[in-house]
Amino acid sequence: MKFTRREFLHRAAHTAALSATSQIARAQTYPSRPVRLIVDVGAGGAPDIMARIMGRRLSERLGQPFVVENRPGGAGSIGTETVVRAPADGYTLLLVLPSHTVNSTLYPNLNYNFLRDIAPVAGISRDTEVMVVNPSFPAHSVPEFIAYTKANPGKINMASPGIGSLPHMAGELFKYMTGIDMAHVAYRSSAPAIADLFGGQVQVYFAPISAVLEYVRSGKLRALAVTTAARAATLPDIPTVGEIIPGYEASSWYGIGAPGKTPAEIVDRLNKEINAGLADPGVIMHLAALGSSPFPVSPADFAKFIAGEVAKWAKVIKFANIRPE
Repeated sequence: MKFTRREFLHRAAHTAALSATSQIARAQTYPSRPVRLIVDVGAGGAPDIMARIMGRRLSERLGQPFVVENRPGGAGSIGTETVVRAPADGYTLLLVLPSHTVNSTLYPNLNYNFLRDIAPVAGISRDTEVMVVNPSFPAHSVPEFIAYTKANPGKINMASPGIGSLPHMAGELFKYMTGIDMAHVAYRSSAPAIADLFGGQVQVYFAPISAVLEYVRSGKLRALAVTTAARAATLPDIPTVGEIIPGYEASSWYGIGAPGKTPAEIVDRLNKEINAGLADPGVIMHLAALGSSPFPVSPADFAKFIAGEVAKWAKVIKFANIRPE
């Protein structure tokens, strides 16, 4: 059957209108059943808590359960692959972490490409790391720390809760931008790292603020700087590393991702609801209690942010010749 040009254009316009109507309807009816939120680390830690805060809020706003599932293992690859291989329909989501941007370079043989296979949906929060030392350490500022380390090569040990963790990468970025040498000592968590910092076995720790805030306030640890671009509201008198080393920034953060081909209308709906939740005073207070601040961004801005983090950590991993455990 042949069509005139006018008939063809009319049919094409009709098809496009039906498609647009279908997309709008899909967004309006989503979600119509429970949604899984995959966390690729174990239960009980900060990522798990953050996922449950946002999952609860989304459940309230969208009328369907957002069920947190912990899928640890494989340095996060097991949980991430669960999402990558799930149908791109918005019913399987991923809690996105800094480790995903680090692992993109640290583990060259992953079965997925994070930037390609995970669609950025929304940010949730950003956290501060604090550069802390034992009060007996002779340096009282970042410039003094740099000078002391250069004058005492091979004598400074830097703690972290594991290879590729944000505290590890923050410390390696510091080394990269200052030219100093510190030996990395990896622990299994913050608790033993802090214990050895008290004992003098390690000299510095770029620690999560939630892990050391009370020690800093009580004088048991000395904060030299925070790693975020802006000063922390909970430690307003402590400078940022960037005030001394222009361009330095390293922060922990949380967000939501979806399988790479998830329809834009579903991504946009989730982004709108997440950002609305982040404006809620109760959520803001809950985040503040964890040392976090809201991180509302558009999907496009979140994608740009993630790509920038991947590029930054790739440079640091190459410079420091970091290898996975």
